[in-house]
Amino acid sequence: MRWLLLIPVTVIGFLIAITIYLQPNDFIGCQETPSAQGHCQKTDAIVAVSGGDTNARTDEAIKLYKNGWAKLLVFSGAAQDKTGPSNAAAMRARAISAGVPGDVIFIEEESATTQENARNTQDLLQSQGASTVILVTSGYHQRRTSLEFHKTAGDLTVRDHPLLSDDDWSFWWWLTPRGWWLAGGEIVKIVIFYFSGDVS
Repeated sequence: MRWLLLIPVTVIGFLIAITIYLQPNDFIGCQETPSAQGHCQKTDAIVAVSGGDTNARTDEAIKLYKNGWAKLLVFSGAAQDKTGPSNAAAMRARAISAGVPGDVIFIEEESATTQENARNTQDLLQSQGASTVILVTSGYHQRRTSLEFHKTAGDLTVRDHPLLSDDDWSFWWWLTPRGWWLAGGEIVKIVIFYFSGDVS
């Protein structure tokens, strides 16, 4: 009968492993504001990519900025509705409405994929002299976004800050079909990334 106990233990371990893998977090152990501790020091810029719950990703980047983690905000994403403003422009407007000065916000409006988010923000970050950035996206999306950004980063240091809970994702993702769809889709795309280095 002991093997029956192994089934739930194995399942729980599998779910925890997926959760941890998908959302690498370089800020574990840090407080709300930066400190002198190595991985908790402030950076040059905060980069948030659109997609999924874009408003939640934007709000997380705004919170980090207001807590003093960086002097610049960068929003990346093309328009989901081609007849309207880009996602990046909408994110910028949301940040300004939240009290962030417009002159510290930079937008990249051409990216329609995660790979393009990574590639298209590089020149912008370099033009602002950024050498360290905090990367913000939804928890399920953090691993793949981090892989893409590290691939194109060059001398840029990228630190992961996943949004652990939004309208699409939470610790309880495995209780919903949507959660399994997102997690499964990301794992497939990560496998493709490792085999080809080219995935949307």
